[in-house]
Amino acid sequence: MKQHGLLQRILLILTIFAGTFVSMAQVNTDQVMRIGQNALYFEDYMLSIQYFNQAIAAKPYLAQPYFLRSVAKINLDDFTGAEADATKAIELNPFLTDAYEVRGVARQNRGRNRLAIEDYEQALKLLPRNRQLLFNKALAQTEVRDFEGAAATYAELLRYYPNFDNGFLGRARLYLASGDTLAATADIDRAIELDDRDANAYIMRADIAINSARDYAGALEDIDKAIRLQPTMAGLYINRAFLRYNLDSYNGAMADYDYALTLDPLNKVALFNRALLLAEVSANDLALDDFNRVLDLDPDDYRAIFNRAQIHKAKGNYEAAMADINRVAERFPDFPGAIYFRGSLNQAMGRLVAAENDYRRANEMARALRPEDYSDEDNGNATAAGSDNGDRNEDEIPEELAGKRFRTLLTVDDNAEIRREYNNSAIRGRVQDRTMNIEIEPMMMLSFYSSPTELRPASLYIREVDDLNATRMLRFLLMVTNAVPTIDESTAARHFQSIEYYNSYLSTHTGRPVDYIGRALDFITVRDYLNAERDAGRALELAPDLAIAYMIRAQARYGRYLLERDGRSDNAAGDAMTRLSLARSALDQVAADLDSATTLSPATAVLWYNKGNVLFESGDAEDAIAAYTRAIELKADFGEAYFNRGYMHLQQGHQSDGIADLSKAGELGIIPAYNLIKRLTR
Repeated sequence: MKQHGLLQRILLILTIFAGTFVSMAQVNTDQVMRIGQNALYFEDYMLSIQYFNQAIAAKPYLAQPYFLRSVAKINLDDFTGAEADATKAIELNPFLTDAYEVRGVARQNRGRNRLAIEDYEQALKLLPRNRQLLFNKALAQTEVRDFEGAAATYAELLRYYPNFDNGFLGRARLYLASGDTLAATADIDRAIELDDRDANAYIMRADIAINSARDYAGALEDIDKAIRLQPTMAGLYINRAFLRYNLDSYNGAMADYDYALTLDPLNKVALFNRALLLAEVSANDLALDDFNRVLDLDPDDYRAIFNRAQIHKAKGNYEAAMADINRVAERFPDFPGAIYFRGSLNQAMGRLVAAENDYRRANEMARALRPEDYSDEDNGNATAAGSDNGDRNEDEIPEELAGKRFRTLLTVDDNAEIRREYNNSAIRGRVQDRTMNIEIEPMMMLSFYSSPTELRPASLYIREVDDLNATRMLRFLLMVTNAVPTIDESTAARHFQSIEYYNSYLSTHTGRPVDYIGRALDFITVRDYLNAERDAGRALELAPDLAIAYMIRAQARYGRYLLERDGRSDNAAGDAMTRLSLARSALDQVAADLDSATTLSPATAVLWYNKGNVLFESGDAEDAIAAYTRAIELKADFGEAYFNRGYMHLQQGHQSDGIADLSKAGELGIIPAYNLIKRLTR
């Protein structure tokens, strides 16, 4: 690790560990701001936010820490949080021009283009020739279809900066939006003259060649150049495969789909298109596997369902094909192709009456869609779909019956995004770009061990835990954390020795609640949840109003629940229904203990947080949200509670509330929040 990074992290831990120095002495705001700016300069955005949080807490009337925190957030793609911080900075200092720019970029990325334009115009009053401001304003004007205003802004921009290649690409987008492909092509050509290393220019020119002239060969030449510049962009290979297929290069197209999936194994478009090509050469097993993978990623992809039905039919799996086509027919009741296909299935299965009914209905639907393709002379006896003698050929089916749009190769259209400009656009430190498995933040546990991070180094505070540590009656220091590490062999040995100590002591002395609590925590440490539960119960027999004993028993029972749920308990050999019943029973017991603990200690935020997690496990979303809300009311900087509440809001379809909570969670050091925000807003 570089020395400056180490020093930053040491200073952070010294200044925020358990809030000690904040409470004992006034924060040196200038020093904190300077360190935060250093972290921002070195693109350690998460770390810099923690420093700016301290500055804001110490001097909330200063605009600069809000502004700098908005810069950090915009680099983490937290546009909601960046907009809020920039707005606060502007309220505190209306003459902070950079804050208008940051807020404009944030608003533009949120689709609030008219408000972004207002911000850019405000900043341009003080910086009338600023390239970034003019360019972003023109992009926003194009988005709101103010083509005349955008053209004027681009004209001004390119007058000041005649060699700005991205400006020509932006204006090309404007021309394309207004239908002027000749002017767009001229601007793209000019951009390539200025910088022939910008893949977006070639991608845009390829799109024009495809859509305006069906010039697949010319488009392929440009896509080849783009791939040389951006060799790891899966979407480019998908689009090149489309071009190669249309130029009769089946093997080339297949190779591109294979490589796209090497780069992005979960790319639905590549999987779907490869399946279509495999089906075309009757590689039905491979095609079926790809369609299944598409539907694993998106169970409601009806194009994949329709095509999988055809694969099932080709393989003789008529019942599976019928199940798929019925789903399509139910979702698209006016789609004759689904009804016609179902008729062919019924015919293949010997259900001739049902087949005739489906054929007749499909023909009637097709007439309603395009009556000019059918004449009165048909009289329902012979149509473009074939005669009613059952001797049908799908190649003769009109487009409405064949479902052409369900069997067409897909392309991706987001490769040539014109980049909005901002002065700090580097990608190092962009934690939102890391691949993460998004789950709720786990339960808070009482433990003798913790895995602190640079961003969240301190144990959470619970009064009862602090009081218990103060008695010095436990053999180890107790902490509150949701980052309990895996213990090694020597650590486990220490706790087995501690258990033996308690066994010896309790065999010759009258047990006190603290003795049973200490041994229960040792049992939890070595994962003996059943004995831990028993000891916590003994402590409660002696002191029924001991909230911490309920917390410990809930923790032991939760450990038992996880073992039952995951099939790792002593009952793992039992049937699934038995294991599920035992797991539900254990979770109910956890909930009951947490209810008792919150009754005895209603102001403990951690208890409400854990209660929210248990309600989440039980599938009770509304009550889980209410529990997290109560935890946040009691502890305003409870990042994990914000994250979990945001996660639950998203599950309930409340996207704006969810993003707001995730933004706050990220601000408080919960790294996965930014990854989830990016997934939702890209």
